[in-house]
Amino acid sequence: MADSSEAKVIPIRTHHSDGDGDGRRSRSGTQDSAGGGESRSASGVIAETLSLLAQDVAARALGDDWQAKVSSGLEFARRRLTGDYEVDELGFDPDLTENVLLAILRPLYQTWFRAEVRGIENIPSVGGALVVANHSGTLPLDGLMTHVAVHDTHPARRHIRMLGADLVFRTPFISELARKGGTTLACSEDAERLLRSGELVSVFPEGYKGLGKPFSERYKLQRFGRGGFVAAALRSGVPIVPCSIVGAEEAYPMLGNIEPLARLLGVPYCPVTPTFPWLGPLGLVPLPSKWIIAFGEPVPTDGYDAEAADDPMLVFDLTDQVRETIQHTLYALLLDRPEAF
Repeated sequence: MADSSEAKVIPIRTHHSDGDGDGRRSRSGTQDSAGGGESRSASGVIAETLSLLAQDVAARALGDDWQAKVSSGLEFARRRLTGDYEVDELGFDPDLTENVLLAILRPLYQTWFRAEVRGIENIPSVGGALVVANHSGTLPLDGLMTHVAVHDTHPARRHIRMLGADLVFRTPFISELARKGGTTLACSEDAERLLRSGELVSVFPEGYKGLGKPFSERYKLQRFGRGGFVAAALRSGVPIVPCSIVGAEEAYPMLGNIEPLARLLGVPYCPVTPTFPWLGPLGLVPLPSKWIIAFGEPVPTDGYDAEAADDPMLVFDLTDQVRETIQHTLYALLLDRPEAF
């Protein structure tokens, strides 16, 4: 055995465990880094997927031009918040009408009623004109649909300024919307002011007699009043454009009238339709009838002198001419329309 004094003491090294620890930490750090990259990559995929999903939803809801519509909506909101829009002296707000009111009515016009427009070339591109139409359908949807038809199909995208009954302006909320949408009181003064300023004005001479007539008398024109609309056109020297509307009669077929309730509420009539009042608020949803809106050839008035509006025989003759044109056109459209729904 060797002498113990010659033995060598080999010290125990402990730093190798630290090295192993450093190695483990290094490997762990590498793994963490890789895991972070994978996490970030997964987050990117999720974000991209959500973005594509949002774009697809927007395209389905708003159409392929959804980006332009969103941009237009944001610009509209900016104008409303900053007050950067105009309202005329009668309360018409074209910015609100184009971006909100007509946008709400458009699905009803395009998809529900599948409205077809004929003779839009008879509406002048500039200058005043008086559109005279038949009135029907229990609720005045015909005026609203005519506004959409002219604005969306005419090359000049003109607005119609409707003449409304006083009941419209006595009804809360409706009166404000009507004013902003371009409707004004049906009186000669306002009509002539609009026509002389170059506006496109519409009037429904049958009034409530046409709007509230029973379904059994559908498409039979009622009396056109005393011809006040003709006198207004003669004084303003603008053409009269006959307009025949088919489809409104079937939207709310009026089967009856609860007269005691109408008198109690102070309204011209209280209708009974196939769905109202039986279905409650759902009864206010119109039936999906097929609509045709036809504009006839204009009747010129600029060839008459200033005193022509005071000639009762001339006014009567022109009124009867316009009425007969609309009535005959209604019959022709009914024969041409394959079915009501």
